[in-house]
Amino acid sequence: MQVRHVIGASPQQVWNVLIDTHQWPVWGPSVRAVQSPRRYIDDGLKGCLQTVLGFWVPFEITGFEPLNFWSWKVAGIQATGHRLITIDKNHCELIFEMPLAVFPYALICRQAARRIGLLARSERS
Repeated sequence: MQVRHVIGASPQQVWNVLIDTHQWPVWGPSVRAVQSPRRYIDDGLKGCLQTVLGFWVPFEITGFEPLNFWSWKVAGIQATGHRLITIDKNHCELIFEMPLAVFPYALICRQAARRIGLLARSERS
């Protein structure tokens, strides 16, 4: 299953928001806080995040292709994939990939995609 959202910002601006752990609580409705050894993710990075319910769970970045895709495990379970498709220098499509079994999570991903777009467009200023 996929949630797709076209964003009127450069792919680099959107990517910067996606891989910045300091931004995750801003755009991720299910994330309250993040502890990570590095601010920007890359393949194999491990850390912890605090859910909106208040408990902490580990995460690990399991796939990483710069300006294209990253995926992760949260609490040891494969979670969303984050894909970026360039449309032109000022537009891209953000795609959240998830198993069909977590269909209700699509609503959270739609909200996250809108927030990412707002954050990326504000980087232009």
